[in-house]
Amino acid sequence: MAELVYMAICSLDGYVADADGEFGWAAPDEQVHAFVNDLSRPLGIQLIGRRTYALMQYWETAATDGSGEPVEEDFTRIWQSIDKIVYSRTLDSVSAPRTRLEREFDPAAVRALKESAQAPLAVGGPDLAASAFRAGLVDELQLFLVPVLVGGGTRALPDDVRLELELVEDRRFDAGTVFLRHRVVSGPPV
Repeated sequence: MAELVYMAICSLDGYVADADGEFGWAAPDEQVHAFVNDLSRPLGIQLIGRRTYALMQYWETAATDGSGEPVEEDFTRIWQSIDKIVYSRTLDSVSAPRTRLEREFDPAAVRALKESAQAPLAVGGPDLAASAFRAGLVDELQLFLVPVLVGGGTRALPDDVRLELELVEDRRFDAGTVFLRHRVVSGPPV
């Protein structure tokens, strides 16, 4: 069975965006970006919500002709090679290749995807991830903690989920960002 991974870049106090919805402080430097690329490279399916889909649209058409930064062009190729499922009740359609639209997050359907997938799946965006956490579908957390406190905003992790985790990897980057990879040991009933 394929694993479902939740990856987020967040402030040290646990937010992916501040109270004004800003997240520029979370922009990865080249070293972190290259590491994110390596984590993303094996993914087969990315589950995302409407806001994450809109945010990631840039990568659907970004340059891969050698005119941009190599680490960004690498991510563009990776992103374009991943199948995506967008969960939204308000979008009329999706325009990106390798992308389909689902109206509702269905834990049973995601569980079936995990059972049939040949490569890891990822869930992007804290709201959609919260649904996956509550359904007991997340197998691994990959968090990048940026050395900044933003004091409020959009939380990276849900408040109403209790999980026991095992730290399986950590890394400190030159600019102070810290990566923590945890496996879910036990959590909500499946």
